[in-house]
Amino acid sequence: MTTPSQPPPVSKRPYTNNDPETQAPIDRANLRKVTFAGFAGTVVEWFDFAVYGFMASTIATTFFKSDSAVSGLLQTFAVFAVAFALRPLGGALFGMLGDRLGRKRVLVITVLLMSGSTAAIGILPGYDQIGIWAAVLLTIARCVQGLSAGGEYAGAVTYVIEHAPSNERARWGSAMPTATFAAFAAAAALSFGLSAGLGQEAMNEWGWRIPFLIAAPLGLLAFWIRRHLNESPLFQDIKDSQEATEHAPIRQTLKVQWREMMILAGYISLTALSFYIFSTYMTTFLRQVVGLEATPVLLSNLLALTLAAVIAPFLGKVCDKIGRRRTMFLSAILLGLTAVPGYLVASNGSFAGALTGQIMIMFGTVTANVVTAVLLTEVFPTKVRYTASGITYNVSYAIFGGTAPFAATWLIDATDNPISPAIYLTVIAVGAVIATSLMPETSGRRLGIGHDDEAITASTPLVNKKTNPKTR
Repeated sequence: MTTPSQPPPVSKRPYTNNDPETQAPIDRANLRKVTFAGFAGTVVEWFDFAVYGFMASTIATTFFKSDSAVSGLLQTFAVFAVAFALRPLGGALFGMLGDRLGRKRVLVITVLLMSGSTAAIGILPGYDQIGIWAAVLLTIARCVQGLSAGGEYAGAVTYVIEHAPSNERARWGSAMPTATFAAFAAAAALSFGLSAGLGQEAMNEWGWRIPFLIAAPLGLLAFWIRRHLNESPLFQDIKDSQEATEHAPIRQTLKVQWREMMILAGYISLTALSFYIFSTYMTTFLRQVVGLEATPVLLSNLLALTLAAVIAPFLGKVCDKIGRRRTMFLSAILLGLTAVPGYLVASNGSFAGALTGQIMIMFGTVTANVVTAVLLTEVFPTKVRYTASGITYNVSYAIFGGTAPFAATWLIDATDNPISPAIYLTVIAVGAVIATSLMPETSGRRLGIGHDDEAITASTPLVNKKTNPKTR
């Protein structure tokens, strides 16, 4: 007797990201839940990472012994850069795990590592108590932070955008840069409040520890939010089809995706440098070079960062409307045209000048961050996406983001030109234009099994947005 053929198993999930003409509509409630979880966890991660930059001047006097203020800052920023040196390793390690075990598990681990290492900095004794070991322990804690940060951002944007409709990826993906700017704004707000309320003497003695200690409860909250999430549907499709990467995909990723990684890294160099020049180094520049007091500096930085968080979702919609390449060109041109004027305005010694100068640089910075978030997902295949995006993103940030405060401080000291960091940013913007010219358009690219297995080309097939614009 002939046994009738069995129909293929039906996925229990409400949608997939394979064929936009046959898939079920997006589950909007689940998409909002996923986006909030990604947003909340990223806020915690980057709040923890940001407080080091805002407390740089105090950390310099607490953990390092130096007769020169510039020397102390350089040592502090060197430790800042050490964390970034570990980020590519974190991106490769957690990316490999994320492509093998799933996005959700890794995102739970990264937030616990970040909050734990940040809280540890808050209880470290200073140089006066244990000498050189204070700097050693600080460096170790920053290395753990760097490993965690290496696995966080690429994983979070991958997780959220793998849930999003093809014609709204930048809109939903903008939640991650929004979270990053919001986290830096929260760190700036807390620094401003503590500085204004406690005074400089109390801040130097013990007040600087408070932002670091807050990391512990925030980390537990983010852990609770993320552990209740479901796995990414695209990764689940790969796993169900038994195509999930069983071994470390790093060699395969570098062999197949090296060209795309190089081009994208060239553009992300601008994203990284502009972000840390805008969000972190500007406070040091205004205090140490311009000579403004801490309170107006922190207030202007807080306002600029808050505005950045507010406009990021709107720029995500713009990116979906005009495409990735145009958005990339727009960000590079904006930063190339505003970097030097922005620094000149910020250097006039007033609160209004400081705020205006930061806002001038802000628009290009936010635009670059928004388009970078969605590119990390669209450029690479699902099977190696976490690994490829993690390595690409974090190598760029290690080279250009982690060294930004150190390089800016050194440039001013070496050239005696306070505008030299802005000139540096302008040069990198020109390089980003070149990288963009080599990048094919990826907006609407189909993701998932059978669609994104090959490297991107200029003829990458796009989703027909008019056919089914509300599906992935």
